[in-house]
Amino acid sequence: MITHIQGRLVEKNPTDVVIDCNGVGYFINISLHTFSELPQTENVKLFTHLQVREDAHILYGFTGIAEREIFRLLISVSGVGASTARTMLSSLAPDQVLEAIAHNDIATIQSVKGIGAKTAQRVVLDLKDKILKVYGLSSNSGGSSNTNKNEALSALETLGFNKKLAEKACDKIVKENPQASVESIIKQALKNL
Repeated sequence: MITHIQGRLVEKNPTDVVIDCNGVGYFINISLHTFSELPQTENVKLFTHLQVREDAHILYGFTGIAEREIFRLLISVSGVGASTARTMLSSLAPDQVLEAIAHNDIATIQSVKGIGAKTAQRVVLDLKDKILKVYGLSSNSGGSSNTNKNEALSALETLGFNKKLAEKACDKIVKENPQASVESIIKQALKNL
């Protein structure tokens, strides 16, 4: 696995760069965010992700490790390929992607060209827990209601409901009524499950 490439910037385009590393030119696909972050100096370092397919080995480059990790999280979602993930990181800054997922902002994710409602929902469902855990972001609900939501979610799981469906129902209830008690969250979620 090629983890980073450091060398002389030979060619710079909004979607790709060529970096000369000891006489070998590497063609690297980049997002618009990375393009805007590239230094004006000749010597650059990009953190890379190598995608190996039957017909090609494709390098994707990022100015920061955080953007590369977000890219990797996005391509782990079923239905989101490397080009869609790159488009998302070109349309939104990495922080905006994290915030949108953490706060169930499906509209922001869906605003990216090529991402429909179902894919946007899948991105949020699959990545929200990972992003909240890894990046330490808080979800859109306040402290006490978040605790209430977690207790209600735990109770629903104990009753045998699917975790993702139960979490989706609880999130919707807490978003509409941030001060909802554990009992009211469970009762309303049972009506929706």
